[in-house]
Amino acid sequence: MTEQFSSAQVEDLTSRTEAFIREEVMPSEPRPGEYLDSAHRADLMRRAKHAGVFAPHAPKQYGGLGLPIEHWSPVFQAAGYSPIGPSVLNCMAPDEGNMRMLEAIATPAQQDRYLGPLARGDVRSCFPMTEPHPGAGSDPAALQTEARKVDGGWVIDGHKRFISGAIGASFAIVMARNDAADSVTAGSTMLLVEMSNPGVRVGEQIHTIDRTIEGGHPHVYFDDCFVSDDAVLGGPGLGFRYAQVRLGPARLTHCMRWLGLARRALDIALDRASARELFGSRLQDLGIAQNLLAESVIDVETSDAIIQRTATLLASNPKEGTALSSVAKTYCSEAVFRVIDRAIQLCGGDGVSDGLPLAQYLNEVRPFRIYDGSNETHKWAIARRKVAARDRQVAAGASRLDRIGEQSYDRS
Repeated sequence: MTEQFSSAQVEDLTSRTEAFIREEVMPSEPRPGEYLDSAHRADLMRRAKHAGVFAPHAPKQYGGLGLPIEHWSPVFQAAGYSPIGPSVLNCMAPDEGNMRMLEAIATPAQQDRYLGPLARGDVRSCFPMTEPHPGAGSDPAALQTEARKVDGGWVIDGHKRFISGAIGASFAIVMARNDAADSVTAGSTMLLVEMSNPGVRVGEQIHTIDRTIEGGHPHVYFDDCFVSDDAVLGGPGLGFRYAQVRLGPARLTHCMRWLGLARRALDIALDRASARELFGSRLQDLGIAQNLLAESVIDVETSDAIIQRTATLLASNPKEGTALSSVAKTYCSEAVFRVIDRAIQLCGGDGVSDGLPLAQYLNEVRPFRIYDGSNETHKWAIARRKVAARDRQVAAGASRLDRIGEQSYDRS
């Protein structure tokens, strides 16, 4: 259960997180293109626990701070100021999203077995949902992996791909479809599966341009994988419904973390603009540079506002908050990319070299326009929801508005 936090407590936690990231994490960042060593990460996690900034979102009874979602944004942004910060503070995908879902719908026994070790940072997890074509990707209805009901449990067969964090993960939350003939309730089902299960095989790695998610993005195969009945998370046939508990907040926390990195990029650009002189003036005094800086400030502040609005709505009205998270994800993923791209432009040749981390930042945030549903899919869903809402208003006679959009005015 989340704790009650005052604004002063949130500000204090944010300040302490900022200090920890600057003093402990940033000096330990690997060179651009390299991964954080697991032993080094474990040491930094111990330091984060000692500093009282570890797992801010996780339940207090499992070693977290119990921060409610409406207060996550400033803390997650502070963590995201370093590309390895969220991993060190144990608020990185996919574990953070899995923790929230386990907290919301797992049984007490499942929470003790899976949520506790995950929240304490003892293990990592993954969320196998995406599949090779023609399986599930942006369209979850295309789910191909099957879960068949058998005596005493379930048998899973399927091929998943691009499963973030799967290498070295302790367990998976697997999304599979089940038919009416195999279950009391047809649909999709989520199942908790130990990665050590003999029916699970981690396959070939998919090499991507991002580096911050420990465990990569490999293929994962389920071949005659048996799990007992107590492995069902939430309930048979309810997988898609319960996945919404995870997907909306997970989109938003990506926005929070990457906005923190955009702030870092803007700070780098400001430092360069202050120090660099061109044509007898400092770069920051030239109009074209000022325009780039101003546009980045606008993108940062607008992203911050929509993130906070969505987080507040998720706390009070999860259905509407999940819908708005599509807007936040689409806008922020594009805005963050723009901020970092402008920082590179302002830093010139150094911006595209490994002398500065900006090029790697661009590599980290570029996939976000694809991860958690492509932006094109989200835009389609955003438009579809808006049209459906308008149709309902018209049908109810509550949106007459004198058909303003269709009027032609007689100006004779």
